Amino acid sequence: AEKIINEGDTGNYLFVVEKGTLECTKNIGGEEKVVKEVCSGDVFGELALLYNCPRAASVKAKDHCICWQLDRESFNHIVKDAAVKRRERYDNFLKSVTLIASIDGY
Repeated sequence: AEKIINEGDTGNYLFVVEKGTLECTKNIGGEEKVVKEVCSGDVFGELALLYNCPRAASVKAKDHCICWQLDRESFNHIVKDAAVKRRERYDNFLKSVTLIASIDGY
């Protein structure tokens, strides 16, 4: 079984599973314990990108898998764009509420 991620490594990519099943394991008390299984449509490896921390678990393929990887820079652009759009939706909603429409945004 091919190992995709090693617990403790630096993470620069997240992965999207197109096909196959993978096991996520953690070293707990000196033993490799399966903590999660991921399959088609699931995402793994995002914690290292979100929190800029080492890989929280190891991930290895259980069978033939196809995974797509997304680099840190692309991920950050997507997250930032989503945050900006969410902020705009909140601002527009608040402007539509009569009681608080006259309050300055800052």
